[in-house]
Amino acid sequence: MSDGNATSPSAKANYAEVLLAFNCAMVLVLVLVAINLCVLPLIKNMSGTRVIVVYWATGQQLVHHGNPYDPLALGQLEHAAGFTGTSTYYMRNPPWSLPLVLPLGLISARIAALPWLLLLLGIQFFSVRLLWKMLGRPAHRLHWLGYSFTPAVLCVLMGQTSLFLLLGMVLFLSLHRTNPFWAGAALWFCSLKPHVLLPFAVALLLWIVTERAWKVLAGALATMAASCALTEWIDPSAWSQYTQWAHNSGISREFIPCLAVVLRNSIHPAWSGLVFLPAVLGCAWAAVYFWRKRAHWDWIADGGLLTLVSLVVAPYCWIYDQSLALPALLFAAFHTRSRPLLATVVVACIAINLQTYCGLPLCSAAYLWPAPVWLAWYLLARRTAHTDQAGFIPLSPPPA
Repeated sequence: MSDGNATSPSAKANYAEVLLAFNCAMVLVLVLVAINLCVLPLIKNMSGTRVIVVYWATGQQLVHHGNPYDPLALGQLEHAAGFTGTSTYYMRNPPWSLPLVLPLGLISARIAALPWLLLLLGIQFFSVRLLWKMLGRPAHRLHWLGYSFTPAVLCVLMGQTSLFLLLGMVLFLSLHRTNPFWAGAALWFCSLKPHVLLPFAVALLLWIVTERAWKVLAGALATMAASCALTEWIDPSAWSQYTQWAHNSGISREFIPCLAVVLRNSIHPAWSGLVFLPAVLGCAWAAVYFWRKRAHWDWIADGGLLTLVSLVVAPYCWIYDQSLALPALLFAAFHTRSRPLLATVVVACIAINLQTYCGLPLCSAAYLWPAPVWLAWYLLARRTAHTDQAGFIPLSPPPA
């Protein structure tokens, strides 16, 4: 009789072809990133085309004891750095994130751009490498998907802070069993954009209470208290300035390519509170989902679905915020043996790349599809996971 776990030569060849496609896509994207980083110091106004100019201008205001939300001052700084837009851009993160960009204000925008982008690139590589270790150090190279995942690459090229959220989540997943205090402290990075992880936060709080993981809570509260105290020391008026800016910014009237904004615009564009309806429903689902699994809860195996649902129901979520999907997608990619599904991820990343290369603005409705696609792909990949006779999911490629 033949071994039920034996793999035919054709299956191994097809598996190798999929891995080759992953490797080629990863190398191509990394070459583009390397070229971008190399020419950055040589072009005078290149920093003005990236989000980093907003962080730099905010840092300048903090260093000179100005209002980090002053439209006139920020507009002048951004245009002096080479920004060619017609409106002023603001740092929308909560005030406790201001210490993160303060150092950028000590140097020029041109000098600040390269180390900031290198920092983000290092965060991406470190996060993917740590995920690979957590998932058993498999011999295949499917984790290279993380290095070429388009939302994460967009974060690097644009200088976006969403990769800090990815870092916080990966550190939490890595440390929550062995160093719970520092796992909680790492969650501070996720608070830079708390609106994109609301259902995840609900399940996290329930887990802390049911597991009595008070050290995780202590780490999170300690880090938040320290960052708030530092913000108060840097700019005592930051909280009132942020509140005033948020009230007058008109963000609630913007179109952001996510399902919550589409729902609001479809029902009643003037009812800004409607964008929170999907998140409320998502939080209720997260509570039920956690409660049913609480006896055998595993953040690495069970937290991925929470993250993907959080991205789908977020009040607003940009394409680069979807870099948070990486832990879930890598977990599912390591477990599935469906070659068409693996190829689908590559195709989806290429499609997003093509949209950006064609000049589609990030506020275009053309970016509505990725978040639901990641969720649907994850569910399909988990259903097609390959298990051995004992019911465990092997993380190694087909045997040679």
